[in-house]
Amino acid sequence: MTFNDEGRRLVGDDLVSFLRGHQKAITALETIDQAVIRQLSDLKVLSKYGVGIDMVDTAALHEAGIGFGWTKGVNRRSVSELVLSAAISLLHHVPAAVAEVQAGKWRQLNGNQLTDKTVGIVGFGHVGRDLVELLRAFSCRILITDIVDMSSYVRDTGCEQVDLDVLMRTSDVITVHTPLDKSTRGLIGAKEIASMMSHAILINMARGGIVDEAALLEGLDAGRLAGAALDVLELEPPQTECATALINHPKVIVTPHMGGSAKEAVLAMGRAAIAGLDDYVL
Repeated sequence: MTFNDEGRRLVGDDLVSFLRGHQKAITALETIDQAVIRQLSDLKVLSKYGVGIDMVDTAALHEAGIGFGWTKGVNRRSVSELVLSAAISLLHHVPAAVAEVQAGKWRQLNGNQLTDKTVGIVGFGHVGRDLVELLRAFSCRILITDIVDMSSYVRDTGCEQVDLDVLMRTSDVITVHTPLDKSTRGLIGAKEIASMMSHAILINMARGGIVDEAALLEGLDAGRLAGAALDVLELEPPQTECATALINHPKVIVTPHMGGSAKEAVLAMGRAAIAGLDDYVL
């Protein structure tokens, strides 16, 4: 049994060397593509720590006859709580108020309540559904958009399923929870951001690349939206001038991909990954 106790970032040949000779493996944010898989002739099962699988070529695993263990939504409450905290923080201008106090200023900033606002959820999977449960206390109107017909769910919960254009134009808070794939890369771009109400806020706690960072920065500077919260960036750690500008922007909260990292969620993801070594699909 081999552990990456030093927390090294394993890529390419280093990753292959670490995994080679093992029949079962657990990975997290490492890229498991076809080139890596072809070099792991002993591997029988790969289990995924965490819920995102955009870094794993599942088709290549299947082709190689390698089992894949993965549990959906195991960290959903951790993510949805961070979404809720970001929404309230931005609506009440908490980041700006803290910055002013630290700079020696003392004045009240007039923000907005989350209560009775319209919240748009882009991608209605495990996190989106959990967020609906948390939002009940705030009497929000909830709009959802998803490629799957959610008629039965919205009928039971009072949510409204609309297309992305309607959601972007009419939501006070927009929060993104889709997987990252070819269909969702750049899903929230210049057109979508331009359609937002100027007082609205955008939250992305899903995957970097779903929101066009350059378009977001331009929209913020132009006043097309009031603020944004990002727990994910297209390149992590941040490596571009655009990402740096967003990190330092007075209307933006950026956190280091920690949405699913509450202690309770870490424990649950670890247990699920271990279970996935024996409970997997081929």
